[in-house]
Amino acid sequence: MNNNLVLVTGGTGFIAQYCMLALLNEGYTVRTTLRSLAREAEVRAYLKVGGVDAGDRLSFVEANLTEDQGWAEATADCAYVLHGASPTPSGDQVREEDWINPAVEGNLRVLRAARDSNVRRVVLTSAFGAIGVGHGPDHRRPFDENDWSNLKGNVAPYQKSKTLSERAAWDFLAREGNELELTAINPVAVYGPVLGADYSHSIRLIANMLNGQPGYVNVNSCCVDVRDVADLHLRAMTDPAAKGERFLATVGKSMWMIEVAELLKQHFGDRAAKVSTEVWPDERVRVAGETNAQLKAVVPLLNYDMNAIGEKAEKLLGWAPRSREEAIIDAAESLFRLGLVDASINDGARSPMARSLGHQNIGPHYGSALGQLEPCSQVP
Repeated sequence: MNNNLVLVTGGTGFIAQYCMLALLNEGYTVRTTLRSLAREAEVRAYLKVGGVDAGDRLSFVEANLTEDQGWAEATADCAYVLHGASPTPSGDQVREEDWINPAVEGNLRVLRAARDSNVRRVVLTSAFGAIGVGHGPDHRRPFDENDWSNLKGNVAPYQKSKTLSERAAWDFLAREGNELELTAINPVAVYGPVLGADYSHSIRLIANMLNGQPGYVNVNSCCVDVRDVADLHLRAMTDPAAKGERFLATVGKSMWMIEVAELLKQHFGDRAAKVSTEVWPDERVRVAGETNAQLKAVVPLLNYDMNAIGEKAEKLLGWAPRSREEAIIDAAESLFRLGLVDASINDGARSPMARSLGHQNIGPHYGSALGQLEPCSQVP
């Protein structure tokens, strides 16, 4: 075993890339997995935007969550694994099984390979969607790490996949993990500076706002900065106190989408001139959801209290996250800086959900981001 070698799965992911940046800055050697090695140059370029030219301290292995091939090679000689690779909303998922099976089987593939390679600890990137979904208004708030999403409630397939895949990981560890250790990180909406055009579904919401999305649903979520999510992964990787624990990655109270919009307008002034302050009536969203699959997934979240608390990580691991406002502002600033938000709105932003609501310019990822529950996670 190489005590300095860490595997980060899903190297094209937003959180994964910030984990790689943090590890490389701490002197670790990093290996990452990609479904196609053709994206190696892209990943290296994104890391350079983040301030790190990884060189030979970073290596790549081709591996897919749906196949056994590649995972033994990926985990060989690694001391730790940060496992964040997971199916995210893509539009290709038709049935619940299209979400659940790759997530559950993918976790088990990685855990088996890690155990067989004598990896010391796996840090699993789960999501708030495995904690705070499907509960009634009588369930206590804020949510904490003792909570699990109630799959008997109204739960979208993405959140169900995150819940079942995390449970499968803990069950595997108890049943056949041997000496392998496991820790889970459950992020909420993940913001912070983007590294390029391929960023999180959470930040897609901010980009849509800046590009003139004409209104918002009555949905709230907690927030966290991606840099702090990465920092929490590293703390959970090595701290003995993190063994066998779950940690919510969140800071502050939840924010309504209209509050995010108002923050952008207040901070950026003229640069946020296209940010709307309209909130769509719930009944209008419900009616539109009868014929629009994206909106149908949003309906259970209308006025649903998403408040969660991250004090466990702060007290147990010394985690000190940035404010939710800084995470959101830095995300928007990076979108401006990298030219990833347009100065004009065009029909390319139009989506079926926008047409369902009678609007012309809703970003196409709005519904999938809400369904992900990383932004409400992805989420996260």
